Amino acid sequence: MAITLQDINALRQKTQAGLMDCKKALTEANGDMEAAMEILRKKGQLVAAKRSDREASEGCVLAKIDGNFGAIIALKCETDFVAKNADFVALAHQIIDAAVAAKAKTIEEVKALIIDGVSVEDAVTNRSGVTGEKMELDGYATVEGEKIIAYNHMGQNFLCTLVAFNKECSEEVGKGVAMQAAAMAPIALDEASIPQETKDAEFKAAIEKTEEDQVKKAIEVALKKAGFNLYIAENEEHLEEGIRKGEITEAQAQEIRDLKAKTAEEKRANLPAQMIEQIANGRMAKFFKEVCLLQQDYIDDNKISVAQFLKNTDKELTITDFKRYTLRAE
Repeated sequence: MAITLQDINALRQKTQAGLMDCKKALTEANGDMEAAMEILRKKGQLVAAKRSDREASEGCVLAKIDGNFGAIIALKCETDFVAKNADFVALAHQIIDAAVAAKAKTIEEVKALIIDGVSVEDAVTNRSGVTGEKMELDGYATVEGEKIIAYNHMGQNFLCTLVAFNKECSEEVGKGVAMQAAAMAPIALDEASIPQETKDAEFKAAIEKTEEDQVKKAIEVALKKAGFNLYIAENEEHLEEGIRKGEITEAQAQEIRDLKAKTAEEKRANLPAQMIEQIANGRMAKFFKEVCLLQQDYIDDNKISVAQFLKNTDKELTITDFKRYTLRAE
């Protein structure tokens, strides 16, 4: 049967597929609109399958709040060109609107939601068929709280944060903390919220780093006392360079190696355990200050922590949860 422009436009409005793609699908389906839609859907799946090995590193990150519930989604694609396409951004908005309305808790729940008569998962696949790029709903996170603030960094849809508070606070205070989470990339709310296995691993690393620092200092002292150049003695590459330039002899290079080995062995056998632990605890305190949102220095006044900033605003005000998602490598 003859395929009319009216038929093509009708299919295009329903699927957002390209004009020629709609014409080909209708021709293949002998003008059957439903069959043509199925053909386009399968084409989208085929495109997605063909490009499944590609990296979807661009996209659109959005945050939305509805009362005491907030969510962040990340709809990813391959290129910045597609990420800024109006239809792609509109799809991301449709998805987060549906997710927040349903108060979906997991990405699987979001993928199963229905928008425009199809599941979110199929809608993403269909859009992939339109653009020819791999697309995926990669990130989804939620928070709940008495007061939630959302922040979309520079309104550019690549970095969003959500911060939940235990009680009402001003938009200015909330936005300040949401911007803090965006800029300083905390990984936990406070020390207590970091898993014990993570803290144990960090403390072990802090002990090892402190011990190595003590050994290194002892070696430097011994080398200086023996009259050796610290740069030349730093490693094998520098020793070989010193020999080539005639700054040291082979015998002196070996003397340096022997002195370093002997000093390191003696120092490791006599490390003061209490001092090592104290220094490691100091390193842990610095770690918590860097990665815990409430313990970080507040970006607008680094003389106080985020927790203190909130207390100065309201003695009872604190953060109960936060989420952060970015498309950029950090």
